[in-house]
Amino acid sequence: MLTEEPTTQSDALSAGGVDPNRFDWKEAWYPVYYVEDLDKAKLTKFTLLGQDLVIWWDKQAACWRAFSDQCPHRLAPLSEGRIAADGLLECPYHGWAFKGDGACDRIPQQRPDQAAHESNRACVATFPTAERQGLLFIYAGTPENADRVKIPLIEPMEESPEGWVCLNTFRDLPYDALTLLENVLDSSHVSFTHHRSVGNRSNAAPVELEVLEAGKQGFQGFWAEGPRKGTLGQQHTTFVAPALMWHDLTSKQFGRTLTVVYATPIRKGECRVFARFPFKFSSKLPGFLITLTPRWYSHIGNNNVLEDDQIFLHHQERYLAAKGGSSNFAKAFYLATRADTFVSALRRWVNEFEADPFSAQALPPARSTEALLDRYHSHTVHCASCRSALTNIQKIRFAFVIVSLIAGILLPVFVPSVVSATVALIAIALWFGLGKLERQFYEGRPVPLRNLPDKK
Repeated sequence: MLTEEPTTQSDALSAGGVDPNRFDWKEAWYPVYYVEDLDKAKLTKFTLLGQDLVIWWDKQAACWRAFSDQCPHRLAPLSEGRIAADGLLECPYHGWAFKGDGACDRIPQQRPDQAAHESNRACVATFPTAERQGLLFIYAGTPENADRVKIPLIEPMEESPEGWVCLNTFRDLPYDALTLLENVLDSSHVSFTHHRSVGNRSNAAPVELEVLEAGKQGFQGFWAEGPRKGTLGQQHTTFVAPALMWHDLTSKQFGRTLTVVYATPIRKGECRVFARFPFKFSSKLPGFLITLTPRWYSHIGNNNVLEDDQIFLHHQERYLAAKGGSSNFAKAFYLATRADTFVSALRRWVNEFEADPFSAQALPPARSTEALLDRYHSHTVHCASCRSALTNIQKIRFAFVIVSLIAGILLPVFVPSVVSATVALIAIALWFGLGKLERQFYEGRPVPLRNLPDKK
């Protein structure tokens, strides 16, 4: 179902439901994939707020569909099925086929005089979908409300769409959406946590944050001095409940820069981050250079940054849960400076509007460090660019093995041994170098840059 924005003010509904004292996470839109990472010929699985979904391209309606990942017949996962020749979604178990609206089109096992497929019990639950700003959004709640609830978009890019250059990444993270939001709203951690990646300890300074307005739909914040000890200008922060935030910074050196994060809740203790970095540069050269950078190469660097705080955030949220969770944050945390103003604002929002989507659930057991640094299952397998790059790297590595063998066995017959040995050594060196690159699609670095010894 491809939706439109509410047409009039009277038609609109706010995200989170109609109860003024409670924010219902189901009554909201969430990004689940960059459209460029979806394959129209294949079925894609995703879990949103604990609900298993299957995403597929309905060629008859020319739009993306999202179904509950359960066949109504025997509850087999539809994501294990296929898109049939007629464009319908076919269950892998008994071949029941479903139209884009969820209605059952055929049951191969029934007689011609039967019409069991027309029963409401033969239908699959569907979820509204929409494409906006390069993302596929899914509405998690009551389908009838979807057209009336605004899709959370990056407003500066909607207001002035021309001239933006945008870097995008995503990853499945081993902690809650609220933990992610708390982290990215906290600008003061960058200089320490991300020292040597995107921060520097020498830039640490007092961070005087201010909340300008707040309510059920989020809050607006302001940092008068801004990052890097005021050298980049003032920073505005927006939190759009329940799962979107951005920092907005304009400087003479770089132009306008946004740091945007969507925190899509998968299940308790897991979310998918969509990090977007739109730029409007003062000159054309930086934007041109960004367009030349392969997407997969940017993702390797992005994963390095995400892993700077991935391990300790995974454990931090378990410590908070043990101390009473969000409702007890003021006692569990010692928030001693105004640098924590946005953290406090987020936690107060959670408490005031009963906005913990998994409040009655316990966190799963803690993962090992190796599991926390896994890149393949949390990113590479879901990313079209990284999957393709990994396949190509593996093919090139194999080619270098062949070259080294030929250089070592056949070339000495035709050229001096020094030449053949040099060719073999170069091929082996390139094979080894590409091997190091290949590993970065599978696993992160065990020691973050901030913890490496200082260079002398």
